[in-house]
Amino acid sequence: MKPAISLQGITKRFPGVLANDDITFTVEKGEIHGLLGENGAGKSVLMNILYGLYRPDEGSIIIDGEAQIVDSPSTAMGLGIGMVHQHFMLVPSLTVVENITLGNEPTKNGFELDYDRMMEDVEKFRAMYKLDVSLGAKIYELPVGVQQRVEILKALYRGADVLILDEPTAVLTPNESEELFNAMRALKEEGKTVIFISHKLKEVLSICDRITVLKRGRVVGTVDAIDSTEESLTEMMVGRKITHEFKRAVQGDQPIVLEAKRLEALSDRGIPALRGVDLEIRGGEILGIAGVEGNGQTELIEVLMGLRGLTSGSITLEGRDITGLSPERRIRLGVSHIPEDRYKRGMITEFTLQENMILGSHRDRFTSNGLTLDRTKAREYANGLIDDYQIQTPGPDTLIGTLSGGNQQRVIVAREFGRDPRIIIAAQPTRGLDVGATEYVRRKLVEMRDTGRAVLLISADLDEIWALSDRVAVLYEGKIVVVRDINDTSEQEIGRYMAGGSDE
Repeated sequence: MKPAISLQGITKRFPGVLANDDITFTVEKGEIHGLLGENGAGKSVLMNILYGLYRPDEGSIIIDGEAQIVDSPSTAMGLGIGMVHQHFMLVPSLTVVENITLGNEPTKNGFELDYDRMMEDVEKFRAMYKLDVSLGAKIYELPVGVQQRVEILKALYRGADVLILDEPTAVLTPNESEELFNAMRALKEEGKTVIFISHKLKEVLSICDRITVLKRGRVVGTVDAIDSTEESLTEMMVGRKITHEFKRAVQGDQPIVLEAKRLEALSDRGIPALRGVDLEIRGGEILGIAGVEGNGQTELIEVLMGLRGLTSGSITLEGRDITGLSPERRIRLGVSHIPEDRYKRGMITEFTLQENMILGSHRDRFTSNGLTLDRTKAREYANGLIDDYQIQTPGPDTLIGTLSGGNQQRVIVAREFGRDPRIIIAAQPTRGLDVGATEYVRRKLVEMRDTGRAVLLISADLDEIWALSDRVAVLYEGKIVVVRDINDTSEQEIGRYMAGGSDE
């Protein structure tokens, strides 16, 4: 049987970068094929070439045994290739069925929209692939996991036989990820082919048939998932072993750094998001907040940083009431923040590394008379952080938007830790990072804890909570429902509380 996809000798150059270097990559029909590699290894570039977003400088694309010129996404879709990107391409104000049929709407009488047929046609696809979604719901009303199902359904509706999923679980909860995997298995049963790009080795091993690893734009090898382990894949990607476990803190009782009492706050829609949250975090510990996303994590982060107002409650930092203080004042007093979305809250992509590294501290540390920026001092500081945090960049004047995700995150971590904080609020700190960058950020968090800082870790990745935390609290429907020492609980118990259960 001819392969579904065969990429032969693909080479792609950008100014100063060889993104794909003579790559040969073959995907069989009816398989789920994993594509692994560190940030910047060339995975997304290769798939964007297959989807027609980029043209290769050299090489050929063979689909179902025939060489094809894929010069646009519409050409790719016409050849049966669909792609679901990390950042969804949906119209928030339209319904699910309107997004799926957009540009391909059935009509009656030659011009009038046939809404009944539209619903009927899409419902057939929805039922066939077991993708649970309300077709009449508006996109903005849906959680991220359901929006992703809409993207998959849209690609299938448009005739995709090969579906490319680029980091599909980066923003999903564990339950949503499992629902996605069930959908992928259903696609495979129907004879569809799936290319699965991910950094999460456990997921890749559980869902894929074969796995191809890229490194620095070249193919390292293709292996059968059944014969592979997390350790063997890691060594293929980074050439060394990666630490997944970290020592617990043995600090004894240290003073409380941050205390929150009876926090209550509303969501953007004006409904209660935090409902009487109590927290205390001591120096020299990592307190992990576990929970399915959408249970108040974002509002908790924003309240602690002064980005969202409280309807009641109080926050103290080392005994000082900071409830009414601005984010700038909190930063000055020693609160650092690694945001859950680095693109929205963590950086300004049009600014240089140097400019991003001094954000939030520029008035205090890098200006004279509070007005004139001392560029020499700022540059020396940025160069020091680039060296200390091993940021791969041509220099401090490079635009941060041109860096890989892992290096962007290192810039943010460097800036926040460089303030010499008393507490670090780390929200989804390794989301979308490869295994090497993930290990690096986790090590830095542990280092900060071991030097006596308090760390509040908010993560949808229970494995991450488990690897790093000294204590774990579960946030459910805006309430802290349990707090446990990590040595006195289990992942199963924490999972029950995350799902709204209690002690059995």
